[in-house]
Amino acid sequence: MEKLYKVLGKNAEAVNGGNGKWKRNCHWMPPIDGELVPCENGYHLCRKQDLIAWLGPTIWEAEYRGERIDDDNKVVVREARIVRRIKNWDETTARLFAVDCAERVMHLGDEVILSTVLAVVYLYAIGEVTKDDLSTARAAAWAAARAAARDTAWAAARDTAWAAARAWAAAWAAAREWQTERLFEYLRGE
Repeated sequence: MEKLYKVLGKNAEAVNGGNGKWKRNCHWMPPIDGELVPCENGYHLCRKQDLIAWLGPTIWEAEYRGERIDDDNKVVVREARIVRRIKNWDETTARLFAVDCAERVMHLGDEVILSTVLAVVYLYAIGEVTKDDLSTARAAAWAAARAAARDTAWAAARDTAWAAARAWAAAWAAAREWQTERLFEYLRGE
């Protein structure tokens, strides 16, 4: 059976829409009445490839029974339950994952400033620098972004935008695949 996931708040509350708290210890949530409609009616779960779009404080393995509708980036079911919290996903791994993703696109900006900022973010994620250090790094990143925007000519920006639009679909798919695989390395504790 395909593994499915549910992203919830720290107290098993809904965080990506919906409301209420999910029951723990493998208790089934009450069945949903009416037609299942993505983003409107039903319990929403994630497949492996969907999870990257719905990250939040906690990730749980989930099960369903009965009717299921597969949507673009989620599945909608009539009955669901959470069965096991993935312990390897916490604030630290979320921050480390964010650093990994940022490093993959660092070539799009001032690499010296961005690498310094990412180093500070990494050290913050593992508890080795303060929030003040993080704020200083954030200010440096914003200054770099403003300088890059100010120095870009409109014609070059337009040409770059068109080139990016043409390459976007393939790059997005590759990036999403990499992010998903990297996320699951963290979730497995690798």
